[in-house]
Amino acid sequence: MPEYCTSIINLRYKDGSVGTASNPEMFNRQSFEKLKRDSLRRGSLFVDHTFPPDRNSLGAVPTMQQWQQQQVKWQRPADVKRLMGLESEASFLVDGASRLDFGQGLIANCWFLAAIGSLTLHKELLVQVVPHNQSFEDYAGIFHFRFWTFGRWVDVVIDDFLPTFQNQLLSVKSKSVNEFWVPLLEKAYAKLCGSYADMHAGNPSEAFKDFCGGVFMNYELKNKHDYDHDDELWGCLSRASDCKSMIGCGTFAAGGVAANTLSKTGLVDWHAYSVTGVTEVTHRGSTVRLVRLLNPWGRQEWSGKWSDKSELWNEVSFEDRENLVKQDDGEFWMQLEDYCHNFNYIAICCENPNFMDGDLTCQWKCMSYNGRWIAGKSAGGGPWESTFHMNPQFRINVSSVNGENMDNNNLLLSLMQKTVQNRNNASKNTMGFSIYKLPESTNAGKVDPRHLRNNLVRQSYFTTDREVMELIKVEPGEYVVIPHHQYSNCSGDFLLTVYTKAASEDLGITQLQRLLNETLLDGKTNGFDLTTCRSLVAFSNPRGTSGKIDFPLFAKLWEECIGYKELFHQCDADRSGALSLSETVNAAHSRGIAVGSHTIRMLSFRYSGFNNQVPLEGFVALMLQLDSNNSRDVYEFEYYENDIDDDFYEMSIFF
Repeated sequence: MPEYCTSIINLRYKDGSVGTASNPEMFNRQSFEKLKRDSLRRGSLFVDHTFPPDRNSLGAVPTMQQWQQQQVKWQRPADVKRLMGLESEASFLVDGASRLDFGQGLIANCWFLAAIGSLTLHKELLVQVVPHNQSFEDYAGIFHFRFWTFGRWVDVVIDDFLPTFQNQLLSVKSKSVNEFWVPLLEKAYAKLCGSYADMHAGNPSEAFKDFCGGVFMNYELKNKHDYDHDDELWGCLSRASDCKSMIGCGTFAAGGVAANTLSKTGLVDWHAYSVTGVTEVTHRGSTVRLVRLLNPWGRQEWSGKWSDKSELWNEVSFEDRENLVKQDDGEFWMQLEDYCHNFNYIAICCENPNFMDGDLTCQWKCMSYNGRWIAGKSAGGGPWESTFHMNPQFRINVSSVNGENMDNNNLLLSLMQKTVQNRNNASKNTMGFSIYKLPESTNAGKVDPRHLRNNLVRQSYFTTDREVMELIKVEPGEYVVIPHHQYSNCSGDFLLTVYTKAASEDLGITQLQRLLNETLLDGKTNGFDLTTCRSLVAFSNPRGTSGKIDFPLFAKLWEECIGYKELFHQCDADRSGALSLSETVNAAHSRGIAVGSHTIRMLSFRYSGFNNQVPLEGFVALMLQLDSNNSRDVYEFEYYENDIDDDFYEMSIFF
């Protein structure tokens, strides 16, 4: 069962509000549709004056000398190909997005490229970040990408001028020379950060967060191994893989050695990698745990045990040997023990916290609040400061969940300090948060400092990083969370997010409608109406009469919807955003559905729009009906609608 769906049910905003996945906020107030339409009407190519093709957008790149930066030229993809002596047409995507599509250039942003490598493994996240209805057809020199930033999704518009040096792309390069989705994605993220130079150095977890808005955990690998926690680490890696997590890691910074120096093991020092898989093989009667990694350079691989050229692969079964691909693509396998010895940390990010403690069946409820520390008013500093009580306070109630194992963690807190552009120039203060249990007799309102004494539940670690996160176990009751800086009178903005475990609930028709419209749709569509959602529930649960769908069935339905969406875009040959009758017939036949054109024509009329073409939401319902009829008997059913609002925990905010 795809456990990542648990977050989709509970961790979304109200459908349609600005800043959601379905309605991202316009970054710099730029509307992609309007700007492209205006450029096409004028017959000119778009130039982004908010991130112009000049030295300000490049920034002072630490890995380049001054004379090199002066020779950087900005070229559009067609001009880049001409400089390289290539005649083929530029393309946005060629044969889909793959983790093996690209290699790092002169910008030291391996952390970001490692995150892209992980992103390509999760198509449902990839299409949110990289809208796939983009191409060099109907070309206007404009593209757009979406990122989660400090609690809101933003749509970032760019022109397609790319920095080049000595007739080559300066930064990330696609291995398919006419494919440009990765360099354009990199440019959009550079715009979000402030410049290309502001992407210099980082942790994959930062980009992971901006790709999904989920939760992350960093592990120090050597400590895990030295304290004999390999089983715990392997369990976490396996759960993370099952939960569709993005996973990255980094090597040690060797003393006296510059970053990105190739070591004798084939690994690169002080360098970020993607974790692209985990598996177990049987070798001489023993189980060996293997981790698959990808170097964002697109080359240079581990040369030790279980590497591409290791003789150990000749001593395992043919099925296990199939895991090995012998080519210099930067991807390789390592044994878990070697992995822990050679890598410093691992970063795991998922849309929900389930991978952290192994409780994969639960759901989580989420509440976020944007706050501010104001010097002299609400910037009270750490618990040792006499002004500590001046900090913002957040009172939360944690309820027991029927059937919950009280040994499991049930509360996750995330505190992010907001920064403004430019990313690497932003001043970051040392921050953390404190959690206190409140006595039952505590009055409403801001908590008196006397109630905080001797009631500390958890003090987070202090960090200058962008985010601090803690997963803990607490008893049912009322708590107060106090975010704070280490020292008083330090102003700044923050985002506090609280996740609490919730009982598994069935999904109602209106909840399903809101979820599908927010997370599944893109392009030209009117959205899923209630009638279509009733049909989806009925086809998924033909014996049900409640008008609801339980979580296991929803998880299966969600996987099917993702597959239908991919099929829809594959069969939309003219990229119109809707399927003609012939395209719909081809789609059904590609699924191996033995049904005549007349039947599909009748269903198409039912699910088509005013122009007799089938939009995505109609196609999903049509295909689900065909698949249902193709695989089982059709049962009689009734429809019931039950309007249930999202049940989020209330939070009281005090200053």
